[in-house]
Amino acid sequence: MFTLTLSDFSLEHFMQHYWQQKPVVIRQGFPGWQDPISPEELAGLACEQEVESRRVFKKRGKWQAESGPFESYDHLGKKGWTLIVQAVNHWSPEVAELVKPFAFIPKWRLDDVMISYSRPEGGVGPHIDRYDVFICQGSGRRRWRVGALGGHREFAAHAALLHVDPFEPILDVELLPGDILYIPPGFPHDGVSLEPSMSFSVGFRAKSACHMLSGLADYLIDQDLGNELLTDPKRPIHQHQGHIDGADMARIRAQMQAVLDNDVLMADFAGSFLSKTKCALDLQALDEPLVADALLAELARQPLVRTGGLRCFYLDATVRKGVCYVDGERHVFGAKAQASVKALCDHDTISARQLRGGLQLPAFVEALTQWVNAGYWYFED
Repeated sequence: MFTLTLSDFSLEHFMQHYWQQKPVVIRQGFPGWQDPISPEELAGLACEQEVESRRVFKKRGKWQAESGPFESYDHLGKKGWTLIVQAVNHWSPEVAELVKPFAFIPKWRLDDVMISYSRPEGGVGPHIDRYDVFICQGSGRRRWRVGALGGHREFAAHAALLHVDPFEPILDVELLPGDILYIPPGFPHDGVSLEPSMSFSVGFRAKSACHMLSGLADYLIDQDLGNELLTDPKRPIHQHQGHIDGADMARIRAQMQAVLDNDVLMADFAGSFLSKTKCALDLQALDEPLVADALLAELARQPLVRTGGLRCFYLDATVRKGVCYVDGERHVFGAKAQASVKALCDHDTISARQLRGGLQLPAFVEALTQWVNAGYWYFED
């Protein structure tokens, strides 16, 4: 549905010279653009309790932000406001198609597809994001100003809006349908709609060391791991009781490093931690659950489709044992399932031929049946 077209440079050039380094405009990155969702459909999603949405506007010259769900927009007028809906790729298969052209970046880095609908003069104000974003212009036109990296002061324009002081733009562009603006983390930017417009932001977010270490601590506690106490046999007599000396610091560091050096433990943590979804999934559990034989028969007839936003990964340290991680859960199927596990995680649509090794294993078939019954994968027909 969407084909990324680069006329000025290759993907390799983009990754070497722009990715996480500097912003760039990709003119007609999606030629012949057609919105995969309408403003009315977006507003419909914003009515749902499970969907994260916001409205941003000004009232008496001051910025305002409201969280959904929303039922009416009539009081906001015809200009100066924006509706933002997060993780629309979780709820719309058509929007989920927009993720596929960015498969040159691993899925574990994907955040979501956020969509904003803005009336003329609408925007969210000048701000700085902590993630990489490809802003794909849909219908309508929007002007974007992007500043350079630097010590920009941020402040709360509203309890729910963190803005940045005025900046000198290094890019000042008008985006037309099909244009893409890539912005790395840390660059201040401000978008203002010139007419009713849709913007589709494909975001890629890295984890901070603080976030990862906090997650690792939770994982160790949940799995009852890392309980070995520090040992120090034959230690010399200590001369200063209040001193944590270099030798003790080396022991403490080695104790913690032993956890980080455990390849299997770290693979299980990373796979489980990174496969958890941040936003709710649109899981459509089957009213009449399939049994394994019925699943295999249907899979022989048509492929399975992964529900939008579902995260499933494998890692080098454990995939040889047929281990994969689906929505925060670890599953192990044995060495014979290795190729099937890789195919399941690598492809959004999967056929019986691609899963043929795993389909010979009862444990894999049982798990696949449970996933389909729960709505993680589904048959289109």
